[in-house]
Amino acid sequence: MLIYNVTVKVDWSIHDAWVQWMLNEHMPEMVKTGCFTDSTLLRLLEIDEKEGPTYAAQYFAESQSDYDLYIENFSTTVRKKYFDMWGDRFVAFRSLMQIVQ
Repeated sequence: MLIYNVTVKVDWSIHDAWVQWMLNEHMPEMVKTGCFTDSTLLRLLEIDEKEGPTYAAQYFAESQSDYDLYIENFSTTVRKKYFDMWGDRFVAFRSLMQIVQ
């Protein structure tokens, strides 16, 4: 199983609306692509939050081919929608991880 992890530092000005949007719209839409079986949102602790809190949104893929399907067919549209919604009020980086145990 793979975890597609998106770490996001969110500006305080959008924080509450962003969390609700992630939980109620964005993350369920990611699972509905059929490329991921589940998702979870985590808040990083013990870090500097002067500019805003940092979250890790994790999406669970059964296989590399499921993840590749997401990248090929959905990622461009999803990233555009994300940017259109929140503009420059967030910073994100993405990583792909494999569950070892």
